[in-house]
Amino acid sequence: MVIFQMNKLCKLMSIAHKVFVMRHAYTPSLPELQAFVQAARTGTATRAGAALGLTQSAISRALTSLEARLGVALFHRIRQRLVLSDAGRALLPEAERLLADLDRAALTVMSFGGHRDVLRLAVLPTFSAIWLIPRLAGFAKRAPEVTFDMTATLTALDFERDPRDVAIIRAQTPLNGAPLRGALVDVLAVERLVVVAAPAILSDGGQLEDADLAKLPLLQQATRPNLWLDWFLNAGLDPITILRGARFEQFGMVLAAARAGLGLALVPEVFAAPDIAAGTLRLASTRVMTTDTPYVLTYPERSLEIAAFQLFRDWILAGDERFHE
Repeated sequence: MVIFQMNKLCKLMSIAHKVFVMRHAYTPSLPELQAFVQAARTGTATRAGAALGLTQSAISRALTSLEARLGVALFHRIRQRLVLSDAGRALLPEAERLLADLDRAALTVMSFGGHRDVLRLAVLPTFSAIWLIPRLAGFAKRAPEVTFDMTATLTALDFERDPRDVAIIRAQTPLNGAPLRGALVDVLAVERLVVVAAPAILSDGGQLEDADLAKLPLLQQATRPNLWLDWFLNAGLDPITILRGARFEQFGMVLAAARAGLGLALVPEVFAAPDIAAGTLRLASTRVMTTDTPYVLTYPERSLEIAAFQLFRDWILAGDERFHE
């Protein structure tokens, strides 16, 4: 009975292997794709070989192998020239994209050389540019073995599908540690909004009442279009005229427009702080509005086992005063 079951298992494994091989028999190899793309670009096997450091015969064999694998002619051979067929034209952009993606992946991995740990981090774009990146030199002194693979995000990540280790976002989440989309959450700081303007707009150097703010151009943030509405409703004023003013996609653009004197900016205090300290922007109102979406650190449970993440988490949670420097 045991021998019968073992034989049956072996047959099933053999069938599964054959199915796997059959399914992948049509998948081009890397040398075939490289030969195809270069032949399409140069028009001859000789020139394609020169570009790849191969012989003309090696390119011809790769092209023949690829056409046999796919069961279609990728080129028309016309007077020693290789001219793409309809099938070849359909394949070329996808082949170029695959090779480009592979090059980018290789360069990304190469950039980690010399570092023991790589922390894959997604951050709000303006937060990273204005607050986080300028402070990373300080973190690097504490953890020189850690480097970053940093990307931008505006929304929470699904760490079940996303390979990144941690994200810094704004999130409407309870302060009791409840998970966010299956991720663990540490609250970094509440979001405090302030109104700032170029010194030339506030010519007398004083700050304005809300009724006076409403008479000036109000710079709009495209991804958060209700900010000025909430500000004036909070002040008990009719917000009917608040949507006039240039519109920008990110807070970094809004701040640049404010520095240029295009209008008033309603921005997170943490983003405005460097300009206020430098004197390029001034507070246009004494009022501060706190939102219900604090800045949070979100991460999957698996990240707790990563030494680089532990170092980064300890550093960034060192104190809320970091966000008001």
